[in-house]
Order: sequence, then C-alpha cells, then structure tokens
Amino acid sequence: MSYEFPDNLFFDRKHHVWCLPESDLLIRIGIDPLGLASLGDLAYLSLNQNGSEVSRGQPMGMLEAAKMTGELIAPLDGKIVERNQHVLKDPFQVNREPYGTGWLAVLESENWNEDSKQLVTGQDVETWSKEELKRYREQGWID
Repeated sequence: MSYEFPDNLFFDRKHHVWCLPESDLLIRIGIDPLGLASLGDLAYLSLNQNGSEVSRGQPMGMLEAAKMTGELIAPLDGKIVERNQHVLKDPFQVNREPYGTGWLAVLESENWNEDSKQLVTGQDVETWSKEELKRYREQGWID
C-alpha cells in the first residue's frame, strides 16, 4: 500500500489528523492514510455537533473500525462549523478518499497561526512520514 503525505497539508504528529487551511479562519480536517491503515476500515463515525467548541488534543468524535474503537482527537482549538454528512452516512468513504471526499469536518479557528506551529508541514512532512512508517511497521500496525 502507498502512503502519501502532501506537503501542503499540516499533520498532527501523534493522531494522524491532517489540516488544510481554506482561509484565515476555516480549516478542513481529515485522517491521513497511515492513521487509517492502522485503524482498518471505518464502520462507524460520529462527530460533535456543529457549533461545538473543540480543544487541541481532546476528543471531537468517535470512530469504530476493523482494528479498534476510539476517539477522534482534535488537531487544533476551534469550533465545528461543518460536518461531512457523506462520511457520517458512509464512514468507509474516509478510507477510500482520505484527502478528497473523505474529509471529516471544517473548524473555525481563531488561533490557526499559533496552532499550526504544533503541526508538521512543508519539507518536514517527508522526514516525519518516513519515521512514522518505520515505527508503524516495527509495531506491526501495518505491513
């Protein structure tokens, strides 16, 4: 399997959630392919309601997958302003197109300039992703 990590995105180093700034305030988020591979096929997904405040490192939803059930952790502080209804109805869409139609939510962030400093992006993505792939293989989470 191929794991791609576009360097124009921002990645949460620990939880494998990606962020794509759409404006100074609006940030689209999703789960990267490596995070999805370690989870397996998503069977169920719930997200906090629109208007809910979320905090970096805290739960913003739940997911059930072939290999585990757990919390979806927010990559930044903000407010949920849009939830992807397609993935709420068909969670496997996240596995099919994690950077496309499989996005999860749009957050409104007043602190993006600060929050983004905690994420990996640009030329640092390649080094980080290689280290993560090695770690995941060593742990037996992926082949």
